[in-house]
Amino acid sequence: MSYYVYILECADKTFYIGSTNNLEKRLVVHNFSKAGAKYTKARRPVVLKYSENLKTKSRALKREYTLKQLTRTEKMALMKGAILRGKK
Repeated sequence: MSYYVYILECADKTFYIGSTNNLEKRLVVHNFSKAGAKYTKARRPVVLKYSENLKTKSRALKREYTLKQLTRTEKMALMKGAILRGKK
């Protein structure tokens, strides 16, 4: 099973970082469900800006933690680099 770490951009231009094993379903939940993250429910709509595919849940959680430690500028550079490399 694959796991994903992702960065969403909220309507207020803030970023949300999370992990999941079903990225498409999680995006729908963030945008339309009452079960979405409390943070994103108040900041809809959200747009996927970046994602990484990882082999294990453990690696995904570690990577999520690492991404959350980045500054906004570093997150933006990561997303820009991913777009340039075609990894979005």
